[in-house]
Amino acid sequence: MAPLPSRRDLLRTAGLLVAGGAAAGGLTGCADQVASGFTGSAPSSNVLTYWNLLGGGDGVRMKQMEAAYQKQNPDVDLEAVTLTWGNPYYTKLSLATLGAQPPDVAISHLTRVPTLAGADLLQPFEPDDLARHGMQPDKFVQRALDRATIDGKIYAIPLDTHPFVMFYNTELADKAGLLDSDGNLVSLDNEDGFIEALHKAKEATGGWGGAVATIGDIATPWRFFFSLYGQLGGKLLMGSAPEEILEPEKAIRAAALMRRLTVEEKVLPTTIDYGGAIALFANSRSAFFFQGEWEVSTFVTSKLPFSMTKFPNLMGGTYAVQADSHSFVLPGKKPFERARLDRVLGFVRSMLDQSITWAEGGHIPTWLPVQDSAKYKSIKPQSNYADAAESAVYDPPAWYSGSGSNFEQVAGSALGGVLAGRTAPEAAIRQIQQGISALARTASPI
Repeated sequence: MAPLPSRRDLLRTAGLLVAGGAAAGGLTGCADQVASGFTGSAPSSNVLTYWNLLGGGDGVRMKQMEAAYQKQNPDVDLEAVTLTWGNPYYTKLSLATLGAQPPDVAISHLTRVPTLAGADLLQPFEPDDLARHGMQPDKFVQRALDRATIDGKIYAIPLDTHPFVMFYNTELADKAGLLDSDGNLVSLDNEDGFIEALHKAKEATGGWGGAVATIGDIATPWRFFFSLYGQLGGKLLMGSAPEEILEPEKAIRAAALMRRLTVEEKVLPTTIDYGGAIALFANSRSAFFFQGEWEVSTFVTSKLPFSMTKFPNLMGGTYAVQADSHSFVLPGKKPFERARLDRVLGFVRSMLDQSITWAEGGHIPTWLPVQDSAKYKSIKPQSNYADAAESAVYDPPAWYSGSGSNFEQVAGSALGGVLAGRTAPEAAIRQIQQGISALARTASPI
């Protein structure tokens, strides 16, 4: 009797089917690769296939950057494919790579790179190859590059850092007496001063001091908590037992502040979703808004009098803020031949050089020739929080961790209950400990 196929054999087969289905479903950027996989022929030498998960304003700006690259490189046939954000994207990328049909280059959140690299699904970037295209390590934000480096090898080229930030209505902040003589927001870098400022803002708005998503959203409560926990120097995943998932005392302290803001001080609403929080701020019913910097496009379009700055240091420790980075990776299990690699690296360098376009959407460029430029520094309010990139805290490396992951689903659900007043901080932390511990004891599916 023939041996039963292994899980990896099944995944390889599934990868071929997924890649084939993508092409049949209109993802024409995969067509050459899929066809060559079945016929044994090599893909066209001038084709560059690129996968990403960028929608909304990010998607629009990426298409602008792709068009600029294509104009500069008319001899290259760029086939760019945008797939569904989150776990579906990473599943498809993993299966396509296991099935020997990956794109030439792909976007990955930096928090997802350790899992992909650990499963042998990525090729590292060799220093000599990067240097040949002018991408030496000292030209990148160090914090992001450190996270992209695993066992001494660079597995990702970070395009940006996107941190949790604080938006504020400049007119309402002025009315609340929160601007200095130069028109800048006064420092809110302590818990009591921050809460006092939100009370003043609440009086100025007649509504709320600030707005943050508390229901129907798992990512925002996690970002809020992890920023606070990071400022306390809190560690994660020190083992797989519940008591090793995080440091309970620090975690409870961070969660307690979240509850204080909504339930006790009532300066933030307890039951509001992502869109509702945006609407409160956009309609001047809150003076502050806490979210990823990518929402800058929403408020620029609305002509709201607003600015942005770093999420404040509320816990008294070394400054830290939750963040992730979009990065470029080389999916595949075999080294690239020189011409293909140079085509990919030329594309990546073009994207880095266009970081001004990318920064207009709020993301901090990790490419220092752009971040240090006068042109970037003149972009307001996007450049106000650029130094947050070197204080970024990334989700811990684990197969179930990273942006849009099971980790964030478990933790964000519990912490959303804290913000909404449904769950006590101690109970939420126990819930996180137990839920993440179960994931930590489960083998990686790839």
